Amino acid sequence: MGRRAVGLARQAVRRASNVTLLLYALALGAGIGLASADYATRGGYPFGGVVVGAWTAWPRAGSVGADPYARAVNARRGEIPLAIGEGMLLTAAQDDAGRTLDATCTYTIAGITPPARAWTVTVAGRGTRVPGQTTLREGFTSTEILREPDGHFAVTLSPVVQAGNWLPMPRPSGPVRLALRLYDTPVAASAGTLDRSALPAITRTGCAS
Repeated sequence: MGRRAVGLARQAVRRASNVTLLLYALALGAGIGLASADYATRGGYPFGGVVVGAWTAWPRAGSVGADPYARAVNARRGEIPLAIGEGMLLTAAQDDAGRTLDATCTYTIAGITPPARAWTVTVAGRGTRVPGQTTLREGFTSTEILREPDGHFAVTLSPVVQAGNWLPMPRPSGPVRLALRLYDTPVAASAGTLDRSALPAITRTGCAS
C-alpha cells in the first residue's frame, strides 16, 4: 500500500505539473499575442506603404483588399480611411534628412502637393495626449493656408509661436507624425508614380537646447 500511495502521489504531481505548464504556455502565448497586436496597431500602418522621400503613401489603406493590420489600425483609431476613388493618405515620421520628427524641434513643410480637389495637413503625437494640455490647431486645409503667388506654401511646425502658417506641436516632447490627405486626386490609383518634387519638403530648422 505504501508503494502504491507513493506512485499515485507521483502521478498526481506529474499531472499537476503538466496542467501548470499548459496554463503557463497558454497565458504566455496570449500575453505575447496581445502585446504584439498592440504594438502593430499602435502607430501607423505596418505594411503596404509606398515611400516617396520623407513621405509614405498608403493607397490601399481604405480599399476592399486592405490587409488585416490596416483594418485593425483603422478600427483602433476609429477612423474611416480614404478609399481609392476618394483620395489618398500620406504620412511622415521623419524629415528629409531621415531624422525622426521631434516635438522639441522646429520644421518647415514647404512646396506643393499633387493635383487634388482639396487637401489637409495635420500633425499628431504618437501615444496618449498629455492630460490637461490645451487643444491647439492640429492642421491646415488647402482653402485656408497662406500661399506664395506661384502657389507654393510653407507651414512652420514648431513648439514656439511663429508668423504665417504656424502648426503647433501636439506635445512638449517625443516623436510626432504628419498626415497629408489628398481628396479627389488622380494620383490615388498610381502612388508608385509619385515624384518627390510633387510633395512638400520637410526641413528641420532648429531644436530646443
